[in-house]
Amino acid sequence: MRREDLVDLNAFLVVAEEQSFTRAAAKLGTSQSALSYTLRRLEARLGVRLLTRTTRRVAATGAGETLLRTLRPALDDIAAELASLGEMRERPAGSIRITASRHAAEAVLWPALEKLLPAYPDIQVELSIDSRLTDIVAERYDAGVRLGEHLARDMVAVRIGPELRMAVVGAPSYFATHPRPRTPQDLAAHRCINLRMQTLGGLYAWEFEKNGRALKARVEGQLIFDDARLILQAACAGFGLACVLEDQVEADVTAGRLLRVLEDWCPPFPGYHLYYPSRRQPSAAFALVVEALRHRGP
Repeated sequence: MRREDLVDLNAFLVVAEEQSFTRAAAKLGTSQSALSYTLRRLEARLGVRLLTRTTRRVAATGAGETLLRTLRPALDDIAAELASLGEMRERPAGSIRITASRHAAEAVLWPALEKLLPAYPDIQVELSIDSRLTDIVAERYDAGVRLGEHLARDMVAVRIGPELRMAVVGAPSYFATHPRPRTPQDLAAHRCINLRMQTLGGLYAWEFEKNGRALKARVEGQLIFDDARLILQAACAGFGLACVLEDQVEADVTAGRLLRVLEDWCPPFPGYHLYYPSRRQPSAAFALVVEALRHRGP
C-alpha cells in the first residue's frame, strides 16, 4: 500500500463518520475543496462510488459500507499500535554514538551515564575517544562534545559541564633549582612540557588572561606529548612545567606532588557542550541522555 492510499482511506473514514465534508475538513485540518478532491481521487482509483452527496448530508454507498467494515478495525489497530509506541517512551531504547575527548568522557560523560543507564537497559551508548574536531554528520555520530568556544553555529549546543580553568604546575624538585614564574613572559626561562594538538597537529600555545589582557605563550622544553596523562607524569618527575586542566592536577596539588603557579593568569572559560545537528529529530533515548548530561550548576 502506498502512503497516499492510507491518507485517502483515513479521509474517507472521517467523512463517512461525520457525514459532512465541513465537519470532516475541520477535524482533519484541511479545506473542503482539498478533501473533496481526495475523495474523488480515491473513488477514481478504486473504480467505485463510495459516498453519496446531497445538499444536507453525506452517506456511504453500499461499496462504501463494505469498505468501512474492513477499514474501521484496521485503523483502530494502527491507532492502538501508535499508542503502545507512545507508552514505550517510559522505557526508551536505541543506540547512541558520541565522540568526545578523553577528559570530557571521564569528567562529564561517564559519571552521568553511570547513573542513568542501569535504569534503561535497552539504551546502548558508544563513546568514541577522539580529540579531533570530528565531523559528526559525515562520521555518523549522534552527537559530539566540544568546549563552548569551539561550537559551530548550525549545531544545537547543550551545556553539560561547569566552567574550566587551566593550571600551570611544576614539581617541588623542579622549583628547587628554578624560580617560580610570576608572569607568562617568565616562562621563556623555564623548561616546559609541550602538548601536541591532535586537532591541527601543532603545539598548544599556553593561553593566559589578566585584567582583560590576553596573551599566548609559545614554550620550549625537552618533551612533547599528545596525552595529558604523560605530561603530568613528566611534570611530577621534575622534567618541567606543565599547563593542563585544573581538575586534572587537583589530586597532585593537594598531595604536594605538584605546585601551582601563575594562578592569577588563568581565568575560567566555557566548559564542555554536547552538540548535534539542528535538523536532527531526537529520539526518546537521545533526549533522555541529553537531559541526564545537562549541566544545572552555576
